Amino acid sequence: MGVLDSAVRTGIDPRRRGTGRWSVLILLCFSLLLIAVDATVLHIAVPALTAALEPSSVQLLWIIDSYSLVVAPLLLTFGTLGDHYGRKRLVLMGYVVFGVASAAAAFAPSAPALIGARALLGVGGAMIMPATLSIIRQVFTDRRERAVALGVWSGVAAAGAAVGPLIGGLLVEHLWWGAVFLINVPILLVLLPAAVRLLPDSCSRALHPWDAFSALLSVVGILALAFGLKEMGTGESGGTVVFLAGIGLLAWFVRRQRRAAFPMLDLSLFRQRAFSIGVAAVLLTVFALVGLELMLAQYLQLVLGDSPFQAAVRLLPLMAAAVTGGLAGARLLHRFGLRATMSGGLTLTTLSLLPTLAWGTEPHTLMLALCFVGIGFGIQVTLLAASDTIMSSAPESRAGGAAAVEETAYELGAGLGVAVLGTVTTAVYAPSLAPVAGVPSGLMALARQSLAAAAHAAQEIGGDTGVALLTAARIAFVSGLHSTIVVSALLLGATAVTVTLLLPRGTVATEPDRH
Repeated sequence: MGVLDSAVRTGIDPRRRGTGRWSVLILLCFSLLLIAVDATVLHIAVPALTAALEPSSVQLLWIIDSYSLVVAPLLLTFGTLGDHYGRKRLVLMGYVVFGVASAAAAFAPSAPALIGARALLGVGGAMIMPATLSIIRQVFTDRRERAVALGVWSGVAAAGAAVGPLIGGLLVEHLWWGAVFLINVPILLVLLPAAVRLLPDSCSRALHPWDAFSALLSVVGILALAFGLKEMGTGESGGTVVFLAGIGLLAWFVRRQRRAAFPMLDLSLFRQRAFSIGVAAVLLTVFALVGLELMLAQYLQLVLGDSPFQAAVRLLPLMAAAVTGGLAGARLLHRFGLRATMSGGLTLTTLSLLPTLAWGTEPHTLMLALCFVGIGFGIQVTLLAASDTIMSSAPESRAGGAAAVEETAYELGAGLGVAVLGTVTTAVYAPSLAPVAGVPSGLMALARQSLAAAAHAAQEIGGDTGVALLTAARIAFVSGLHSTIVVSALLLGATAVTVTLLLPRGTVATEPDRH
């Protein structure tokens, strides 16, 4: 079809198409900003949150992880629902759910209540996130413009991650930890009426029915897979059974999709090597990054002694480099191709992690900033390249499903990264913390749960004994952090090698647009 027909179909007046699609992009970027800010401010707030609610180490992981574990299984369902019944409608509903959940999280009186509110945030996020990518795919029909739009989208996401810790640090220091969630509400009050006016309608319900049973299989299967892996990481005996049940349900889902006349998920997309590797790269890269980012936020505050705001300032080089990577990624992808861009970004990230293995509890201000620059730029370029090839491989009618696959990989990687890498850190930290003379056994057991708990115990004890406990806990945490960095570096390096070996040189996901 021509440009005029495409513009009419997207819901944008063709006479205003030159500016209309960029207005839509701005709105979608702010929608993503909402979610990006929410994720990063929580990392900065962990020590203050731990002191206020006193969660156990398992509860703390659930507070951080419940969002991703709920988002991941729902993304495919909401992505395909948006394809069938309207993406705009889902975004508006997502805003409402996200706002209610944000208010509930801000005033949560206990760790279980906060876990529940975070899970509800996941429901709202799952409604919003696939639609942002699929609407970009819907509105930007020109391949090169879409790469630029994805670069802007990616850069704004990184900018949100940069602004989030700064705002969060100020709110935690001057108000209370719950304010990091409450900031979502005024953003939503602006986004909601703007979305009603600007977002294009898209609905293809007449094409074929939506498979509710397949949706149920995918939700329960992905949830069981993620939950089982998480429980296996924490040593729970039932985790293996749940994990295997998840694999069985997902195998049933795949079989049903292959036989369905109108499948919920177009499995033929995975026959394209670029699409499959793009999805794998997103999952493994985010797995390594998110868990590591959480550990680094605690390292800055609880090992180096930074305030929340100071820790946020230290993370700025990482976030600024990520913004730069998002904005420069489209040009790099066009010039060097998918293989070189993805493998180069992964290699840069891996090399930037290695110097931290030689550090202890002493600050390395300049080198830490340089490492953060390499990590931020490399990761963002990698994710942009993967996103571009994933979305370019899907027809517009399946854009929501393709976006949901990418976002599912992202959130599943984030959830498992926090769970698995957090468990690796705890597994090394606890036995590394030897008994400290003068510390009661009960407080010593508390200190072994996490570094934040050790800081709380040290504050209760006070004096030289408290200082000795905190010093020992910091050294033990650094040992755990080093183990996490080794796992992350090996994973990122292996992904870089896989991309180099499996993708042909110059690949830029040249699958033509299909409408």
